[in-house]
Amino acid sequence: MIVLGIETSCDETAASVIKIDDGGNGEILSDVVLSQIEEHRPFGGIVPEVAARAHLEYADQVVNQAIEEADLNFNQLDAVAATGGPGLIGGVIVGVMTAKAISLAQNIPFVAVNHLEGHALTARLTNKVPFPYLLLLVSGGHSQLLIVRNVGDYTRLGTTIDDAVGEAFDKSAKLLGLGYPGGPPLEAAAELGDSKRFDLPRPMRGKPGCHFSFSGLKAAVRRTVDALPPGELLKQDINDMAASFQAAVADVIADRTRRAIKEFKMQCPDGQHLVVAGGVAANTALRQRLDDVAHEQGLVLAAPPMRHCTDNGAMIAWAGAERLLRGDHDELDFTPRPRWPLDPDAPKATGAGVKA
Repeated sequence: MIVLGIETSCDETAASVIKIDDGGNGEILSDVVLSQIEEHRPFGGIVPEVAARAHLEYADQVVNQAIEEADLNFNQLDAVAATGGPGLIGGVIVGVMTAKAISLAQNIPFVAVNHLEGHALTARLTNKVPFPYLLLLVSGGHSQLLIVRNVGDYTRLGTTIDDAVGEAFDKSAKLLGLGYPGGPPLEAAAELGDSKRFDLPRPMRGKPGCHFSFSGLKAAVRRTVDALPPGELLKQDINDMAASFQAAVADVIADRTRRAIKEFKMQCPDGQHLVVAGGVAANTALRQRLDDVAHEQGLVLAAPPMRHCTDNGAMIAWAGAERLLRGDHDELDFTPRPRWPLDPDAPKATGAGVKA
């Protein structure tokens, strides 16, 4: 089965073609990602209207490139999948309408994929991870811990009660003058810094449950920077703050994940893997810390290649293929969704700005 996947939920216009065999093994035939970083950089963050216009301008070009790089024609596709939500609704609409048009023109099934499910299932494509497993999903918009039992079967153990960890990275990097997006330059600065210089809080560490909170940490970075001697931040100040921030994040995530592993083992005693996914999963220091936690708890850490931690079309094509193998697809009257939780029955977390 050959599936085209289209991803337009945020600031990457992406398309990929994958082939999946009868045994459920996937092969990526093409993987095209067009980043909008330069369009958003002057604003220090993602502007939804700018993102939607860019998707509208480039979606056809990216899809055509993915088909060409796979050395295929549109009439060789067996299905088309697109992110149906959650995300910036203008961009989601562009991807969904593009996929619907291809579905109609080629008379092939259309699958609307939950963007979070795309991240959740990526390790099954890249690392061949079997069900069940524990998933840590960390990105600019989400910080969640979920038990993944099967396609469409998720139990949320924890979420953020305020900011997502990726947002905290971006805002802290901006405060330090490191630019946008903040994750890569902050990680690079942290490698040159002293993580013990600044005493930053570890929100939620040691508390019951598996929820996250990062707004207090972000505010503490601002307060600490404001308390430094007046004038331009010294390079060492920036490096030390980056290292201190990154260490605080790693401590919090390790603590919350350790608690989630205990719950996972009770519910799924046969589970062997901790999977980390989402853009923040590209952080090398965090990966190493999670590898230590997994080993300590008797699990194996599975992390997709860096390229497939951030948004991409391959994860959407794969999630679509997994659903198709189970006989699922969507009608062309599907309505894009700005919010779409993986576990709709999870109790609501308390706190301002909860990311569902």
